[in-house]
Amino acid sequence: MTDLISRADAFAAVAHASIDQRRKYTGDPYIVHPRRVAQTVKDTGARDEVIAAALLHDVVEDTPVTLEEIRTEFGKDVAALVEMVTDVSRPADGNRRLRKAMDRDHLALASAEGQTIKLADLIDNTASITRYDPGFAMVYMREIVELPDALKKGDRTLRQHASILAK
Repeated sequence: MTDLISRADAFAAVAHASIDQRRKYTGDPYIVHPRRVAQTVKDTGARDEVIAAALLHDVVEDTPVTLEEIRTEFGKDVAALVEMVTDVSRPADGNRRLRKAMDRDHLALASAEGQTIKLADLIDNTASITRYDPGFAMVYMREIVELPDALKKGDRTLRQHASILAK
């Protein structure tokens, strides 16, 4: 593991632990999810900055950490990737359907590397939700059905996998 990836892993672990964030269905420390996403991204042959961003992909969205802190700690490239996969919608923007559409439109503008992170995130979240919450899975699956098509630039193999899951 390179220094950049080690630092991103430690930073994400501390950020999520600082708010005692846990995986919803298992109670596991939240960091298990970013680590799985990062491993999936690494398996595509991604460069270190993309793997680091995968580890950090939920930090800005879920914790008090800001994009500026990510930029200062990890550089512009990693921060830009994190920004690409961070939801832009807020509760005040409207109902859940509208917010998900806003986030999907934002993701469609992401680079191939950013979309690859999101595809890995989608695959991991789908596995957890369908396994542990079949009731919500029906809602979630309707929400994500269009997402793989919006992530056309992402890793082809991950996009195919996500497309199968989203059907």
